[in-house]
Amino acid sequence: MSIRNLEFLFKPRSIALVGASNKPHSVGAVLARNLLRGGFAGPIMPVNPRETAIEGVLAYRDVASLPMVPDLAVVATPPDTVAAVIAELGRAGTRAAVVVTAGFGEGGSATGHARRQAMLDAAKPYLLRIVGPNCLGVAMPGAGVNATFGNVEPKHGRIAFVTQSGAMAVAVLDWAAPRGIGFSTMISIGDMADVDFGDLLDVLATDPTTQAILLYVEAVTNARKFMSAARAAARLKPVLVVKAGRHAEGAKAATSHTGALAGSDAVYDAAFRRAGMLRVGDMEELFDACATLSAMRQQRGDRLAILTNGGGPGVMATDALIAEGGHLAELAPATIERLDAVLPATWSHGNPVDIIGDADGTRYARALEAMLSDPNSDAVLIANCPTAITSPSEAADSVIAVAKGPLGGKLNILTSWLGDAAARPARDKLAAAQLAHYETPERAVRAFMHMVRYRRNQELLMETPPSALQDFAPDVARANEAIAASLADGREWLAPEEVNAVLSAYGIAAPQTRIARNSAEAGRFAAEIAAPVALKIRSPDITHKSDVGGVALNLRNSERVVQTAEDMIERVRATHPKARLDGFLVQEMVAWPGAIELIVGLVDDVIFGPVVLFGQGGIAVELLADKSLELPPLNLALAGAMMERTRVWRLLQGYRNQPPAAVEDVAQILVRVSQLAADHPEVKELDINPLLAHPRGAIALDARIRVKAAPQRGAERFAIRPYPREYEDTATLPAGETVKLRPIRPEDAPKLQTLVSRTDPEDVRMRFFAPLKGLPQSMAARLSQIDYEREMALVAEQGNGDGLLLGVARIAADPDRRSAEYAILVRSDWKGRGLGYLLLSRIVALAQERGIGAVYGDVLKENDAMLRMCRELGFRVDPHPDELTLVRVTKTLS
Repeated sequence: MSIRNLEFLFKPRSIALVGASNKPHSVGAVLARNLLRGGFAGPIMPVNPRETAIEGVLAYRDVASLPMVPDLAVVATPPDTVAAVIAELGRAGTRAAVVVTAGFGEGGSATGHARRQAMLDAAKPYLLRIVGPNCLGVAMPGAGVNATFGNVEPKHGRIAFVTQSGAMAVAVLDWAAPRGIGFSTMISIGDMADVDFGDLLDVLATDPTTQAILLYVEAVTNARKFMSAARAAARLKPVLVVKAGRHAEGAKAATSHTGALAGSDAVYDAAFRRAGMLRVGDMEELFDACATLSAMRQQRGDRLAILTNGGGPGVMATDALIAEGGHLAELAPATIERLDAVLPATWSHGNPVDIIGDADGTRYARALEAMLSDPNSDAVLIANCPTAITSPSEAADSVIAVAKGPLGGKLNILTSWLGDAAARPARDKLAAAQLAHYETPERAVRAFMHMVRYRRNQELLMETPPSALQDFAPDVARANEAIAASLADGREWLAPEEVNAVLSAYGIAAPQTRIARNSAEAGRFAAEIAAPVALKIRSPDITHKSDVGGVALNLRNSERVVQTAEDMIERVRATHPKARLDGFLVQEMVAWPGAIELIVGLVDDVIFGPVVLFGQGGIAVELLADKSLELPPLNLALAGAMMERTRVWRLLQGYRNQPPAAVEDVAQILVRVSQLAADHPEVKELDINPLLAHPRGAIALDARIRVKAAPQRGAERFAIRPYPREYEDTATLPAGETVKLRPIRPEDAPKLQTLVSRTDPEDVRMRFFAPLKGLPQSMAARLSQIDYEREMALVAEQGNGDGLLLGVARIAADPDRRSAEYAILVRSDWKGRGLGYLLLSRIVALAQERGIGAVYGDVLKENDAMLRMCRELGFRVDPHPDELTLVRVTKTLS
């Protein structure tokens, strides 16, 4: 739905508990105890028609009897009563409710589904937001709200934990309490009848009390909403996700190689990565993630320094680090000298820094001080093994003293005190000091690499890609003709000639191919091609031709082709007597010695829509399972990263005497397949297998496409809204100049920097409210890599095709689309020509088309030209609520 009214969930001034009880061990009794003892400063009003008081607090018979309207209601009544309770709350003016009751269709029950719909219907007229049903409840420790029926009161901290599983919530809270790990928010969302992950991510992204977000996900419902909110949140703070159900069996029924490889869990992996979130694998990693997020700042690099009093832990940590793709820090000579001065001669003289088993607290402290100052290190892992001659607690005290001192803020510190009984007091001290602690060095390294990967993900998402499709326009009409012909005939799989037409329309090379009706015609076509050929059976009933002996390669003369065709017909008829045989494909053999077989595919996921696949191809593609998935739309940077995640990438770089393959051509194909998905929603599966990659280029030797009539436009199926080509236009300014208008693209980042550099510094100050010598790359990337679902930026280019930007106007809407903030910049030498008026008019019209309620902007009081233009366009000018130097201009849209 939206974030509408969620402020009553996160910041309630009063709470009603409907279904409060005095019955021991009941949900209503535990909820009442937790709520009333949580320290909430506002009124808590128990509702129970049969009780006078709950936990010593006056109870009310029903919602109508309450002395005031509760901002938030917690509902724990029998399932058949919930809809009526929600309706009563809505009429009273309550705008948020947490329904902990189960019985709303969790097991597929028709009765439960009817209850769920009745509850939603009761809430809808009042915009009453519902968390749940079938959930543990919610807790905001900082506000003293513990509206859960868990057995642990969460501590206050800066991690937000959102989970579909109430049991997981209890487990995490129970684990976190003795370790001193706290939470800004804990929300168990249960069945997500209304409030879902997307809504909560939108709120938590801008919550100043939340430093990081942890999600436990069983399923995502609205993929586009989830991805849009997740991408926005992950740009601002770390978002870690645990996804249950890794081994879904849905891929078993897939008819294509791509469908078999692109299992449900692999698609979730691609979605989380594309959003910039970090996925962790299991309960152990989930707990470690809590420790990491509660104690560590954003990680800046992947070079780890290791401090230990035993060689074994150092070796284990090093092995884990290398296996995870990190780097062992190479200590600077000055650091080695400092360590030599404070350590015994027998220390390891390198990283890991082994300070020997008799190391006391002082030795730990001196070594750590030197390592925290090392310019070549990005974090320090400290390990301790218990010995009979030293105290683990003393070592912990010394580490804590250094970590809390002036050097402690330089690098992230991870700790691992090994053992059990001897190490427990030291671990308690480390937890109390809020230092991240892990039971083994390997787990500490894994946690370190989680933070490294999060940073890498963010850097990849902010990378400016080279242009892919600007110089290539697909022949959409030609591809449409082929697809329409197949649908008109009632065929699910395109015929080979139709497949070739689609590939050709998108600039994907394929060998010369002829269609033969019989063996004689196949022989004649082979003679005309005058080169070795491949012969393939043509049948709409046979998906994998090589599996039935329907492929023969390297046939060098027409007589061999004729005989092979006749043998092939006989063989296929014997094994598949009911299959329709429509002749043969005669295809020129591609003589590229050393070429690497790849697979490029497209599949329609039931939740996330189109997914692009890349990997090692050939007939053993499923056995090799060397794959990488990505959600479209793709650019060349994403396509390159996608390829780099596979094992076959190393082969593509060249080996022994084999030169590198043309990976740029393969990346272009991936981007074009992504565009094909946007242009043609009828395409449900596409397999190019094998795609040959060679220094000469890339060519599709075999391909199949499955289609189905689609009710949605291509872009509407995407979990990430693709480039909105429909907003491309040309316009004529009052003096007759022609400009091109189009949405901004990620590859425009350098052009934005050039635009700012060619704009008068005073005009730049008017736009950014501060002097700028130039636009930093990170800011340019952020301004050009927008989420077209909730943002839009239109750029103007001169009609002469020089590629330089003349101006840009943008809007950024809130998740509810109640309002959008605008901003505009026009190159100084193009001011006064009507370009600013054109850009602002177009961006306002676009906002109105999207159903946005109002457009507003903050303008410097001295910016007379902007204020004059805003008044001409119908903006209202008001004093700014916070800044005396600014005014706020607002245009209400219908």
